[in-house]
Amino acid sequence: MTTDLRVLRQPEWDTWYDNLVRAFGGVPESSEEREVMNALTEYDRFLGIWDGDQCVGTAGAFSFRVTVPGGTSVPAAGITMVSVAATHRRRGLLRSMMRRQLDDIRSWGEPLAVLTASEPVIYGRFGYGIATHQYNVEIDTTRVRLSVPPGTDDVRLRYAAPADVLDACEAVYARLVPGRPGMLARRPGWDRAMLLDPGSERDGASPLQCVVAERDDEVVGYARYRIKQDGDHRGAGFTVRLDQLEALDPATHAALWRFLFEIDLTSTLHALGRPVDEAWQHMVSDIRRCAVRMRDALHVRLVDVGAALEARTYQAPVDVVFEVEDVFCPWNEGRWRLTGDTKGATCVRTSDAADLALSVRELGAAYLGGVSLASLAAAGRVRELRQGALAEASVGFSSAVAPWLPHGF
Repeated sequence: MTTDLRVLRQPEWDTWYDNLVRAFGGVPESSEEREVMNALTEYDRFLGIWDGDQCVGTAGAFSFRVTVPGGTSVPAAGITMVSVAATHRRRGLLRSMMRRQLDDIRSWGEPLAVLTASEPVIYGRFGYGIATHQYNVEIDTTRVRLSVPPGTDDVRLRYAAPADVLDACEAVYARLVPGRPGMLARRPGWDRAMLLDPGSERDGASPLQCVVAERDDEVVGYARYRIKQDGDHRGAGFTVRLDQLEALDPATHAALWRFLFEIDLTSTLHALGRPVDEAWQHMVSDIRRCAVRMRDALHVRLVDVGAALEARTYQAPVDVVFEVEDVFCPWNEGRWRLTGDTKGATCVRTSDAADLALSVRELGAAYLGGVSLASLAAAGRVRELRQGALAEASVGFSSAVAPWLPHGF
């Protein structure tokens, strides 16, 4: 078999995308979804594998900027739309695309690669570590009540058509990006993706609805959601399905959650992909009736160890030498001395004795501050070579705010 791995050409997009859709079940997407995905495609950063005129592999890398501890926004390649045709399994196609992508990302000078995984087991062997988690919750709003902070009643809520307030909502989101590691600075065109609402994917729920929160005539938060009837009209049988919620302050956050709890005829609030440290958990009367489930979200890969570790700050002073294993990207292998604090950091090659030994996968998992090096060590994935180094590095790498990926890509 001879296959051709090459950069995607614009006339090939429909064939390329059809192969991707088939790999993920083959359910056709709406013309609006295809149009948005086509518009977001950065052709010089997308790859296809071809067997004759048949596309048998797909992969892309959006050009994102991701917030890291310290509030800096760092260039990151958002790995996306990865698939291999079922007819071409076990032939090294995925590995060849991962190899080409990481070489390209390095040549572009981007220190990070990030992705969300349909199957988390796949990407660890390529150096990706699970760096953020999220909560999916299903709250019985007939039995759970909220205790809201002062100022909640001062927030004004109003309904709005999602498209009519898109710019104001995007402005809220942009103000929040520097404050939480893992958040993505949205490039032009991504605002349209936030409003995609094909009827085929609503599962019987309403079209997307929106409520905006205002204070002094300024939009300070918003919630986008749908309503689905799960029972009958004899009682409260509707479910609120929260799609997105952002707020600039605690009172606005509380006002939006209280609104969602109190929508008439509803008995359940289903929220997907929420931050693990979100304040609603401390406002509810009974956390056991909130059916909290955690899952992985953003996987992080350090493409350039030195540049990546220098790009963030550290919660406490660190001066530690890492012995890094990186078989897939050998330019990262060896010893690196990281010196940093809340003001900045340096990370350079060194011949000094190592304090901690780990693979690039563990560095990716710990990078945004949501996974501790100490917990990875307890799992046997980090080795302490100098007593005290593990505690020092674990505290330094931590983040006061849990990292969070607000949406997929």
